[in-house]
Formats: sequence, structure tokens, C-alpha cells
Amino acid sequence: MKEKDNNQDLNVEEAQPAYDVRYTYADYIKWDDDVRRELIDGVIYLMASPNWRHQGIVVNLVTMFRNYLKGKHCKVYLPLDVRLNFETLDDTVVQPDLLIICDHSILDDAGIKGVPDMVVEVLSPSTARYDKTLKFKTYLRAGIREYWIVDPKTETLAVHILKDGNYITHAYTNEETVPVHVLEGFTIDLSEVFKG
Repeated sequence: MKEKDNNQDLNVEEAQPAYDVRYTYADYIKWDDDVRRELIDGVIYLMASPNWRHQGIVVNLVTMFRNYLKGKHCKVYLPLDVRLNFETLDDTVVQPDLLIICDHSILDDAGIKGVPDMVVEVLSPSTARYDKTLKFKTYLRAGIREYWIVDPKTETLAVHILKDGNYITHAYTNEETVPVHVLEGFTIDLSEVFKG
């Protein structure tokens, strides 16, 4: 495991927005066209459909989390609309590949209004830069305590742990066991995550 401090400002190119207009959640819920999209700071980002490898990793992770959380207070969820700043601008709606919720009061019929305890994004060629930069900054600003970025291509995992307003990053390879910081005592064997 390698660790580094992410206190530096990120100066990277971000994903290209779909349109040059600002929107809110009120606009977002009117779109009924089955197009996958996220809204970050009022800007729409279109999302490609995931491939089989991506979905296999998500299924493996969900199974592990679900088995561990059976009978416990926290729950694991697949992509839902997560409104990270609903109390202010309400212009950010993300759909992480997997999320852990321990505060059930943030759940509503439309998804989640508030900040999950943990989110996981599995990279795909079309979203890698977006997940590592724009979503990284968005999750950090929202105060998500643990953010995992899974890379199917290199079979590695970057775990970002919130500490004093910044993320501390731990890097893992596919042969390591990873502690889940928001779920004390729970670890995940990455060799099982990347099995096809």
C-alpha cells in the first residue's frame, strides 16, 4: 500500500460538459429521455453505458458489502441520484457505481438528499479522467468520508480518506486486502474483486 497527501490543488483538464448552460435539479428531473447523465455545479455530463468488466467488478463489490452489512445499520446501494448540495444551489446530481449509507434520513423516493458515507467509482475509458478529477473535487467538497476509484485496466484501487478537509490517498494492487474505513473491521480482498 502506498499513501500520499492530496492537499495540492488539482490543475487538470476536466471532462467536457455536454452543453454550455447551467441547470438545477428542477431541470434534471424533467428530462425523461433515458440518457444517462450527471449534473455537477449546474453542468451536464453525459455518461456512456458500462461494459461487462465494469459491471462484473461492481457486482463483486456489492456482493461483498451486502454480505458484510447483512443485519447491520449501514446499507450498500447501486447507482441512485445523489443530490450533494440540495440545501443550497441544488445543482449537483451524481450517480456513483456503489455507495454506502449509514444515515437513512438522507434517503427519499427520488434517491439521496445529502452526503453518502462512502462512494465507489469503477473507471471506464470514457470516465477515467472525470472520476479522477471533477468527481474527486466534487466528493471532497461535499465531505464524503471515503472515495474509492477502482481501475479495471491496471487492477488497482485508490482509496481516498477524508482527513482535516483533504483526501489522503492509499494505493492498492490486486493482491492486497483493503480496510474499509467507514465500516470498522471490514476488509476486502482485491483479488476477489477483479475475478471475472
